[in-house]
Amino acid sequence: MKNQGSILVVDDDSAIRTVVAQALRREGHRVTTASTLAELDVQLAASMPDVLITDVVLPDGNGLDRVERLVAEHPRLPVIVFSARNTLTTAVRATEVGAFDYLPKPFDLDVLTRAVQGALARNQGLPEEAADEIDSTLPLIGRSPAMQDVYRIIARVVSNDLTVLISGESGTGKELVARAIHDLGPRRRSPFVALNMAAIPRELIEAELFGHERGAFTGAQARSAGRFEQAEGGTLFLDEIGDMPMEAQTRLLRVLQSGEFTTVGGARTIRANVRIVAATNRDLAQLVATGQFREDLFYRLNVVPVSLPALRARRQDIALLARHFLDRAAEGGLPRKQLDSAAIVALENYDWPGNVRELENIMRRMAVLSRDERIGADEVRAMLGAATAADILPGDPGIEAAVRARLERLAREEPAALDDGTLYDRIIGEVERPLIEALLARHGQNQLRAARALGINRNTLRKRLDTLGIDPDAGRPGGADSG
Repeated sequence: MKNQGSILVVDDDSAIRTVVAQALRREGHRVTTASTLAELDVQLAASMPDVLITDVVLPDGNGLDRVERLVAEHPRLPVIVFSARNTLTTAVRATEVGAFDYLPKPFDLDVLTRAVQGALARNQGLPEEAADEIDSTLPLIGRSPAMQDVYRIIARVVSNDLTVLISGESGTGKELVARAIHDLGPRRRSPFVALNMAAIPRELIEAELFGHERGAFTGAQARSAGRFEQAEGGTLFLDEIGDMPMEAQTRLLRVLQSGEFTTVGGARTIRANVRIVAATNRDLAQLVATGQFREDLFYRLNVVPVSLPALRARRQDIALLARHFLDRAAEGGLPRKQLDSAAIVALENYDWPGNVRELENIMRRMAVLSRDERIGADEVRAMLGAATAADILPGDPGIEAAVRARLERLAREEPAALDDGTLYDRIIGEVERPLIEALLARHGQNQLRAARALGINRNTLRKRLDTLGIDPDAGRPGGADSG
């Protein structure tokens, strides 16, 4: 039987309040709502709910700041945070202030109701101390559902020392995830040390990891500290762990089991005080099955698995990433460039075999080679060496034909996408971005006039701009919206 309780829902969007309240009432819960922090305070003064659900951005303040205070004052109150600011910073901050769960908008109502059930059922203890202020310049970028899953896992592991195994194709950003786990955790003030197994000769890997004594082998003229000693108190990132030779796997397993190691040629036992984060672009389970990787080491490493999506599996993040890389290129002294909406479509319809790393390289090349400040689709297609966006419109420029062609392409290249429950949001997102960008351009980037043309209010438009990663001032001198 489901637990039922009193739920307080706080959001300044009346439509969201209504939909969430109706869904929870259907589950038998008693629901009250508020649209501001001031109303939240009034509701709490009248009656303490069993569960609080709150947005982050509210008209009179930041919901996370209030959550931190509420959890400190009422440690048994479970708080579920949802937000359209779907970044790693938001996910980690929600965890650090003591939120029971974090849900990125838009969310599935079934996921929300399950989170409420978990909050009601949990025998909540005292929250951990909040960590230091989060660096808002973290390198992980993306608001797609796939990246939201990654953010939520990172948020849950930063405060502990569990071993993490990151898997994903080359160029997806595995080291960035490892660095984020380190930089957001309690070991952030100690070293982050990386070792790529594929870049080290097999006979030298043990010496690189554990260090060696003078005379341990030919050429060892002095004692040398290994990566475990160099990472003392911090994080050791073992990249391409699938390329580690079997003898080194045995020694690494011993360290993970005992927390101790000896240098090559040494006899003194050294205590290892490091967090291990490993990464691979290979199928370790398959390597175990073929006897190329130790099964016991695999389970020691795979305590918390993080699977990074390929860039082609999160195409809605491409525009955000591309603009970020162009901005970073400009900060590094390269000419400042912008992408028009057709160029974005061209980028989104390329399959990116080199993933995010390839996109960054292409954007840097564009910044150098493009003669115009604004980059168009023809330049993108020429740079990529393939017709990309043109595939969407095979003759008929109408939206209906474009959608049909897009579905046919998905059926060929990503058939699972037609049945994974994200198709509506994906297609709407692909239509919504060029529509909003075109109307902003038509109205001189004036958000009020663009919102009127769309038939929505300006606050809703601003939220969509933030969600889609659209710069509202792009292409208009003079800065912020004046209308």
